[in-house]
Amino acid sequence: MSNESYHHFCPIAKACEILEPRWTLLVLCELLNGATRFNDIRRGVPSMSPTLLSKRLKEMEKNGLVRRDIHPATGDSSYRTTKLADELAPVIMALGDWAHRNVDADVCLEHLDARLLMWNMRRKVNTAVLPARRRSVIQFIFPELPEQERNYWIIGRPGVEADLCVIDPGHDVDLFITADLKALTSAWMGHSALQTEIDRNKISLVGDDMLANSMGTWMVRSRYAAA
Repeated sequence: MSNESYHHFCPIAKACEILEPRWTLLVLCELLNGATRFNDIRRGVPSMSPTLLSKRLKEMEKNGLVRRDIHPATGDSSYRTTKLADELAPVIMALGDWAHRNVDADVCLEHLDARLLMWNMRRKVNTAVLPARRRSVIQFIFPELPEQERNYWIIGRPGVEADLCVIDPGHDVDLFITADLKALTSAWMGHSALQTEIDRNKISLVGDDMLANSMGTWMVRSRYAAA
């Protein structure tokens, strides 16, 4: 438990002592969303240092929120939520829904991160609706970013989880999506409609007509968009 105790018998105070340390809830969100490996958790919280992430995971394990498993053959570690942490999932989701409804969109879109956006988008790509019997390669381009941060490739095929590349994988690209980072973030989060951003020329699609016309289907938006 955190050294910063409220010295209060209230259950809410006790919960805060466990969950309030910076990044704890975001790390828990990554785990609840299926991340199990240290590097995958890091990709979901890119501003968090590896040292701090390691510290938080150890604290969460000590507090009974996380279970750490070690592969007997490779020695690699993986992390999973415990039943105790799983009970928190509806509370965390409700907190996110509340913020999405009540925090102004301009405030939410102040701090943009293309890599974090693409990592979260990749996780929700509906590969089942991609063209059958072949690989689909979709390149996202953010012209306003520095050249080394500008390009991302999502690679998917039906029945297989989509991959995200930040280095050119060398495959032929089926669809090029050139986007203003704020506009794509807004559309994915549900602050604006995808078609609205396309009509405003903030997002342009060039390439495979089937992929372009079905973008709203395979690009499953954030769960908060429904709220």
